[in-house]
Amino acid sequence: MADTAATAPAATAFPATGRRVLVSGASRGLGRAVALAFAENGDRVAVHYGSRRADAEATLAALPGDGHALLHADIGSPEGAAELVAAADAALGGIDVLVNNAAVNTPHPPATTSYADWTAAWQQHVAVNLLGTAHLSHGAAQRMIEQGTGGRIVNVGSRGAFRGEPDHPAYGATKAAVHALGQSLAVALAPHGIAVASVAPGFIDTERVGDRLAGAQGAAIRAQSPFGRVAEPAEIAAAVRWLASPEAQWSSGTVLDVNGASYLRT
Repeated sequence: MADTAATAPAATAFPATGRRVLVSGASRGLGRAVALAFAENGDRVAVHYGSRRADAEATLAALPGDGHALLHADIGSPEGAAELVAAADAALGGIDVLVNNAAVNTPHPPATTSYADWTAAWQQHVAVNLLGTAHLSHGAAQRMIEQGTGGRIVNVGSRGAFRGEPDHPAYGATKAAVHALGQSLAVALAPHGIAVASVAPGFIDTERVGDRLAGAQGAAIRAQSPFGRVAEPAEIAAAVRWLASPEAQWSSGTVLDVNGASYLRT
Protein backbone atom coordinates (compact mmCIF):
# COMPACT_ATOMS: atom_id res chain seq x y z
CA MET A 1 0.00 0.00 0.00
CA ALA A 2 1.38 3.44 -0.93
CA ASP A 3 2.38 5.64 1.96
CA THR A 4 0.51 8.90 1.27
CA ALA A 5 -0.64 9.82 4.75
CA ALA A 6 2.09 12.42 5.32
CA THR A 7 1.46 14.44 2.15
CA ALA A 8 -2.25 14.10 1.34
CA PRO A 9 -3.61 16.41 4.09
CA ALA A 10 -1.09 19.14 3.30
CA ALA A 11 -1.78 18.93 -0.43
CA THR A 12 -5.50 19.27 0.20
CA ALA A 13 -5.09 22.19 2.59
CA PHE A 14 -2.79 24.24 0.36
CA PRO A 15 -4.93 27.11 -1.01
CA ALA A 16 -5.27 28.15 -4.63
CA THR A 17 -5.72 31.84 -3.81
CA GLY A 18 -5.51 34.08 -0.79
CA ARG A 19 -2.03 32.81 -0.11
CA ARG A 20 0.68 34.63 1.81
CA VAL A 21 3.60 35.14 -0.56
CA LEU A 22 7.11 36.45 0.10
CA VAL A 23 8.99 37.60 -3.01
CA SER A 24 12.63 38.52 -2.49
CA GLY A 25 14.14 41.16 -4.75
CA ALA A 26 10.76 42.51 -5.83
CA SER A 27 11.61 46.17 -6.35
CA ARG A 28 11.61 46.03 -10.14
CA GLY A 29 12.08 43.79 -13.17
CA LEU A 30 11.18 40.14 -12.78
CA GLY A 31 10.54 40.49 -9.03
CA ARG A 32 7.93 43.16 -9.68
CA ALA A 33 6.27 41.00 -12.34
CA VAL A 34 6.18 38.03 -9.96
CA ALA A 35 4.65 40.10 -7.16
CA LEU A 36 2.03 41.43 -9.59
CA ALA A 37 1.20 37.91 -10.86
CA PHE A 38 0.46 36.67 -7.35
CA ALA A 39 -1.49 39.77 -6.37
CA GLU A 40 -3.63 39.44 -9.51
CA ASN A 41 -4.31 35.86 -8.39
CA GLY A 42 -5.83 37.17 -5.16
CA ASP A 43 -2.77 36.53 -2.99
CA ARG A 44 -1.20 38.86 -0.44
CA VAL A 45 2.41 39.70 -1.17
CA ALA A 46 5.38 40.80 0.92
CA VAL A 47 7.55 42.91 -1.41
CA HIS A 48 11.20 42.67 -0.36
CA TYR A 49 13.89 45.09 -1.42
CA GLY A 50 17.55 45.49 -0.59
CA SER A 51 18.43 49.02 -1.70
CA ARG A 52 15.87 50.38 -4.21
CA ARG A 53 13.17 51.61 -1.84
CA ALA A 54 11.51 53.97 -4.34
CA ASP A 55 11.22 51.18 -6.90
CA ALA A 56 9.85 48.82 -4.26
CA GLU A 57 7.27 51.38 -3.24
CA ALA A 58 6.22 51.61 -6.90
CA THR A 59 5.84 47.83 -6.99
CA LEU A 60 3.72 47.89 -3.85
CA ALA A 61 1.52 50.67 -5.24
CA ALA A 62 0.91 48.69 -8.43
CA LEU A 63 -0.40 45.58 -6.68
CA PRO A 64 -4.17 45.04 -6.76
CA GLY A 65 -5.91 43.99 -3.59
CA ASP A 66 -5.18 44.64 0.05
CA GLY A 67 -2.89 43.32 2.76
CA HIS A 68 0.42 43.61 0.94
CA ALA A 69 3.61 44.63 2.76
CA LEU A 70 6.90 46.38 1.98
CA LEU A 71 9.94 44.85 3.69
CA HIS A 72 13.61 45.79 3.67
CA ALA A 73 16.44 43.38 4.47
CA ASP A 74 20.00 42.52 3.52
CA ILE A 75 19.62 38.85 2.68
CA GLY A 76 23.37 38.59 2.10
CA SER A 77 23.73 38.13 5.85
CA PRO A 78 22.21 35.26 7.83
CA GLU A 79 20.71 37.75 10.27
CA GLY A 80 19.11 39.76 7.49
CA ALA A 81 17.55 36.67 5.92
CA ALA A 82 16.13 35.57 9.28
CA GLU A 83 14.75 39.06 9.92
CA LEU A 84 13.03 39.09 6.53
CA VAL A 85 11.29 35.77 7.14
CA ALA A 86 10.16 36.92 10.58
CA ALA A 87 8.91 40.24 9.20
CA ALA A 88 6.98 38.57 6.37
CA ASP A 89 5.48 36.07 8.79
CA ALA A 90 4.32 38.89 11.04
CA ALA A 91 3.04 41.14 8.23
CA LEU A 92 1.13 38.42 6.37
CA GLY A 93 0.17 36.20 9.29
CA GLY A 94 2.20 33.32 7.91
CA ILE A 95 4.00 32.25 4.74
CA ASP A 96 2.54 29.89 2.13
CA VAL A 97 4.83 30.68 -0.81
CA LEU A 98 8.43 31.86 -1.04
CA VAL A 99 9.87 33.07 -4.33
CA ASN A 100 13.65 33.39 -4.19
CA ASN A 101 14.25 36.03 -6.84
CA ALA A 102 16.84 38.35 -5.27
CA ALA A 103 20.27 38.08 -6.87
CA VAL A 104 23.36 40.02 -7.80
CA ASN A 105 25.04 39.77 -11.21
CA THR A 106 28.07 41.99 -11.63
CA PRO A 107 30.63 41.27 -14.38
CA HIS A 108 34.00 39.77 -13.42
CA PRO A 109 35.63 38.19 -16.49
CA PRO A 110 38.55 36.09 -15.19
CA ALA A 111 41.09 37.29 -17.76
CA THR A 112 40.76 40.98 -16.92
CA THR A 113 39.52 41.14 -13.31
CA SER A 114 41.99 41.79 -10.50
CA TYR A 115 42.26 39.19 -7.77
CA ALA A 116 40.78 41.58 -5.20
CA ASP A 117 37.76 42.30 -7.40
CA TRP A 118 37.47 38.60 -8.29
CA THR A 119 37.28 37.46 -4.68
CA ALA A 120 34.88 40.26 -3.78
CA ALA A 121 32.57 39.29 -6.65
CA TRP A 122 32.53 35.66 -5.60
CA GLN A 123 31.86 36.48 -1.97
CA GLN A 124 28.97 38.76 -2.90
CA HIS A 125 27.40 36.29 -5.34
CA VAL A 126 27.65 33.39 -2.92
CA ALA A 127 26.31 35.47 -0.01
CA VAL A 128 23.22 36.73 -1.85
CA ASN A 129 22.45 34.28 -4.65
CA LEU A 130 23.18 31.03 -2.83
CA LEU A 131 23.27 31.56 0.92
CA GLY A 132 20.48 34.14 0.87
CA THR A 133 18.31 31.67 -1.03
CA ALA A 134 19.25 28.85 1.34
CA HIS A 135 18.58 30.85 4.51
CA LEU A 136 15.24 32.23 3.30
CA SER A 137 14.20 28.74 2.23
CA HIS A 138 15.04 27.30 5.64
CA GLY A 139 13.13 30.01 7.48
CA ALA A 140 10.09 29.84 5.24
CA ALA A 141 10.02 26.05 5.37
CA GLN A 142 10.03 26.15 9.16
CA ARG A 143 6.96 28.44 9.08
CA MET A 144 5.20 26.21 6.56
CA ILE A 145 5.85 23.12 8.66
CA GLU A 146 4.51 24.85 11.77
CA GLN A 147 1.38 25.91 9.86
CA GLY A 148 0.78 22.34 8.75
CA THR A 149 -0.81 23.28 5.42
CA GLY A 150 2.04 22.63 3.03
CA GLY A 151 3.68 25.29 0.94
CA ARG A 152 5.69 26.18 -2.14
CA ILE A 153 9.22 27.44 -2.69
CA VAL A 154 10.15 28.59 -6.19
CA ASN A 155 13.74 29.58 -6.98
CA VAL A 156 14.74 31.81 -9.87
CA GLY A 157 17.78 30.16 -11.39
CA SER A 158 19.27 30.77 -14.81
CA ARG A 159 20.02 29.32 -18.20
CA GLY A 160 23.58 30.38 -17.41
CA ALA A 161 23.85 27.52 -14.91
CA PHE A 162 23.95 25.16 -17.91
CA ARG A 163 25.49 27.08 -20.80
CA GLY A 164 28.13 28.98 -18.81
CA GLU A 165 28.62 32.67 -18.03
CA PRO A 166 32.13 33.64 -19.20
CA ASP A 167 31.89 37.25 -17.98
CA HIS A 168 29.82 36.34 -14.90
CA PRO A 169 31.18 32.97 -13.73
CA ALA A 170 30.11 33.40 -10.10
CA TYR A 171 26.57 34.09 -11.27
CA GLY A 172 26.46 30.92 -13.35
CA ALA A 173 27.98 28.85 -10.57
CA THR A 174 25.68 30.13 -7.85
CA LYS A 175 22.61 29.63 -10.02
CA ALA A 176 23.69 26.04 -10.67
CA ALA A 177 23.97 25.64 -6.91
CA VAL A 178 20.49 27.13 -6.48
CA HIS A 179 19.09 24.50 -8.85
CA ALA A 180 20.79 21.74 -6.86
CA LEU A 181 19.62 23.24 -3.58
CA GLY A 182 16.04 23.28 -4.84
CA GLN A 183 16.19 19.61 -5.75
CA SER A 184 17.61 18.66 -2.35
CA LEU A 185 14.90 20.66 -0.60
CA ALA A 186 12.23 19.09 -2.81
CA VAL A 187 13.13 15.66 -1.46
CA ALA A 188 13.61 16.82 2.13
CA LEU A 189 10.39 18.83 2.40
CA ALA A 190 7.93 16.66 0.46
CA PRO A 191 6.82 14.76 3.59
CA HIS A 192 5.56 18.12 4.89
CA GLY A 193 3.54 18.91 1.76
CA ILE A 194 6.07 21.50 0.60
CA ALA A 195 6.96 21.45 -3.09
CA VAL A 196 10.16 23.11 -4.30
CA ALA A 197 11.03 23.94 -7.92
CA SER A 198 13.15 26.32 -9.96
CA VAL A 199 12.86 28.25 -13.20
CA ALA A 200 15.86 28.78 -15.46
CA PRO A 201 15.22 31.86 -17.63
CA GLY A 202 17.37 33.22 -20.39
CA PHE A 203 17.49 36.93 -21.17
CA ILE A 204 14.56 38.94 -19.82
CA ASP A 205 13.69 42.47 -20.90
CA THR A 206 14.34 44.19 -17.56
CA GLU A 207 16.15 47.29 -16.37
CA ARG A 208 19.20 45.19 -15.48
CA VAL A 209 19.96 44.32 -19.12
CA GLY A 210 18.22 47.23 -20.83
CA ASP A 211 21.47 48.86 -21.92
CA ARG A 212 22.74 45.63 -23.46
CA LEU A 213 19.50 45.05 -25.36
CA ALA A 214 19.48 48.62 -26.65
CA GLY A 215 23.16 48.60 -27.61
CA ALA A 216 25.26 46.85 -30.22
CA GLN A 217 24.73 43.47 -28.54
CA GLY A 218 20.95 43.68 -28.71
CA ALA A 219 20.41 42.02 -32.08
CA ALA A 220 22.75 39.14 -31.25
CA ILE A 221 21.07 38.57 -27.89
CA ARG A 222 17.62 38.46 -29.44
CA ALA A 223 18.88 36.11 -32.15
CA GLN A 224 19.81 33.53 -29.51
CA SER A 225 16.15 32.49 -29.51
CA PRO A 226 14.48 31.24 -32.70
CA PHE A 227 11.61 33.53 -31.76
CA GLY A 228 13.96 36.46 -32.36
CA ARG A 229 13.31 38.17 -29.04
CA VAL A 230 13.91 37.95 -25.31
CA ALA A 231 11.35 37.17 -22.61
CA GLU A 232 8.93 39.63 -21.11
CA PRO A 233 9.01 39.56 -17.28
CA ALA A 234 5.35 38.51 -17.18
CA GLU A 235 6.15 35.33 -19.12
CA ILE A 236 8.62 34.17 -16.49
CA ALA A 237 6.31 35.30 -13.70
CA ALA A 238 3.55 33.11 -15.13
CA ALA A 239 5.83 30.06 -14.89
CA VAL A 240 6.73 30.95 -11.30
CA ARG A 241 3.07 31.35 -10.35
CA TRP A 242 2.20 27.97 -11.89
CA LEU A 243 5.00 26.19 -10.02
CA ALA A 244 3.59 27.72 -6.83
CA SER A 245 0.07 26.49 -7.58
CA PRO A 246 -1.72 23.53 -5.97
CA GLU A 247 -1.69 21.75 -9.34
CA ALA A 248 2.11 21.82 -9.59
CA GLN A 249 2.93 19.67 -6.57
CA TRP A 250 3.99 16.75 -8.79
CA SER A 251 6.52 19.04 -10.49
CA SER A 252 8.47 19.39 -7.25
CA GLY A 253 12.18 19.06 -7.97
CA THR A 254 11.77 20.47 -11.48
CA VAL A 255 14.18 22.93 -13.08
CA LEU A 256 11.92 24.48 -15.70
CA ASP A 257 13.63 26.01 -18.74
CA VAL A 258 11.90 29.23 -19.80
CA ASN A 259 14.35 30.58 -22.35
CA GLY A 260 12.50 30.59 -25.69
CA ALA A 261 14.51 27.62 -26.98
CA SER A 262 17.68 29.71 -26.80
CA TYR A 263 19.44 26.87 -24.99
CA LEU A 264 18.33 23.24 -25.13
CA ARG A 265 19.54 20.76 -22.54
CA THR A 266 19.85 17.04 -23.23
